[in-house]
Amino acid sequence: MGHSDDSLRATRLVFYKEDIEIIGKCLLTFLKNANAQCALLVDKDGHLVTQEGESSVYDMDTISALVAGSFAATRQMAKLLGEDEFSLMFHQGKKDNIQLSLVGERTILAVIFDDRTTLGMVRLYSSQVSSKLGQIFRDISDRKGEGEKISLEFGKAARGKLDDLFGN
Repeated sequence: MGHSDDSLRATRLVFYKEDIEIIGKCLLTFLKNANAQCALLVDKDGHLVTQEGESSVYDMDTISALVAGSFAATRQMAKLLGEDEFSLMFHQGKKDNIQLSLVGERTILAVIFDDRTTLGMVRLYSSQVSSKLGQIFRDISDRKGEGEKISLEFGKAARGKLDDLFGN
């Protein structure tokens, strides 16, 4: 892997299918414990990483973008107040509520819930799942070098095939 790959890993989240399955299990357990409707994991750029729960009535791509935008706006407000950023936000509606929690440095956990549960339950269990997800992200980051040999070999093979194809 080259220098640009390392910088990409430092600024972007890279998940494999197995990672998403582990994250999904954590989110499902969280939803059951908190009795919440839906959980979304969103990166700070507004991309939906994964979601679990009742989500058919929501436009998840739009919600993901708005979650990231809301966090970005709140980050600026925090800086004006002398904070780096706020790690938790809550929006209450007539029917549905949403809590946004910072997970690690690059993701936001958005939890949609209604009156079947309480804000206290959501906060308690979101704190626990955020810690678990943070550990999962650290584990993912620690293993970043495991695929380098395959990537290097694949890159060389791909370049060779392209050279053959284009006559270089």
